[in-house]
Amino acid sequence: MKKVCIITGTRAEYGLLKPVIDKVYHSEELELRLVVTGMHLSGEFGWTYREIEGDGYPIDAKIEMLLSSDTPVGITKSMGVALIGFADYFASHRPDIAVILGDRYEMLAAASAAMTARVPIAHIHGGEKTEGAMDEAIRHSITKMSQIHFTATEEYRRRVIQLGEQPDTVYNVGSLGVENVKNIKLLKQDELEESMGFRFTDKTLMITYHPVTLETYTAAEQFKNILSVIDAHRELSVIFTKANADTDGRIINQMIDEYAAKNGERCKAYASLGQVRYLSALQYCAAVIGNSSSGIAEVPSFGIPTVDVGDRQRGRLSAESVIHCGSSAAEINTALTTALSAEFRDSLDDISNPYEKAGTSDMIVCTIKEFLQVGIDMKKKFYDIRWEI
Repeated sequence: MKKVCIITGTRAEYGLLKPVIDKVYHSEELELRLVVTGMHLSGEFGWTYREIEGDGYPIDAKIEMLLSSDTPVGITKSMGVALIGFADYFASHRPDIAVILGDRYEMLAAASAAMTARVPIAHIHGGEKTEGAMDEAIRHSITKMSQIHFTATEEYRRRVIQLGEQPDTVYNVGSLGVENVKNIKLLKQDELEESMGFRFTDKTLMITYHPVTLETYTAAEQFKNILSVIDAHRELSVIFTKANADTDGRIINQMIDEYAAKNGERCKAYASLGQVRYLSALQYCAAVIGNSSSGIAEVPSFGIPTVDVGDRQRGRLSAESVIHCGSSAAEINTALTTALSAEFRDSLDDISNPYEKAGTSDMIVCTIKEFLQVGIDMKKKFYDIRWEI
């Protein structure tokens, strides 16, 4: 039995990884070692490790790392705490491979510790561009520490190879999030409404907004602009899902709480909806607004518009249902008006999602098995592209 360490630090990331976790857990050749860290272990973000336990997956280790601060200094120190915790974990447990998804600072600490401990890394969702966030640099850094790469599109696969990774270690498998949309049994409207304590209308919006981490002190102003637009459209009802543990994330969450308290009849805020409720809610929403990667990858598969605000997701491939706009109130209002128009919504009937591909989680788990059977060489060779200039 090969020990596969899967690391998760956020609610969204766990939802994406869940089919991989499930297949490893039920494999006769692999042994699941699930490590939980970051926001999962914080009451401020809903103690979401309990959702993992409720799903029946054994947690191998809980690595505390979050300090009570969302400042750059606090987050940097949290990374240091995480690095120490993962160093101890890899030294004592010695997994055969570590599976890391994405580009958050928790995963940079985990990848750094795994690399130093000579634990091979399988990285999911490399090669993507998010030019407005520090995730961009973290993602490419994890790519260089990893031995196996699973990208969501062919363009992203080529970009990982451009970073010097051997082509036979880079696999275009599509998006786990889109696979979840296609495979998970979603809740019916009445049971979802009872679970959430919220009534959907034909003009319900889902709003998820995170700080743009390469900008300084813009979170409050940009989110204020979103709220001002929503305030001007009193016919809309709103579901807020709160911001991640990023720099200035607490400012956004405080603004959400204050707005929800004043507008309780038409909006409600959640620290975490969980995967099933979140995806179920999307099917009853008129549009999604904010700057979450989910609005780019998963939401188009529901055939509803996304208003992508600001620069956080700048550079990512997107379907025609995604409307990119600036962060001023006027720009957000124009984009939202377009998204809610009958003409635009009618145009979405036949859109294709560039992140959709069949069998994503199967391809990931099968490829990991194959690499573990033959052995993984930690001494990587840089792949040079022959440029014609």
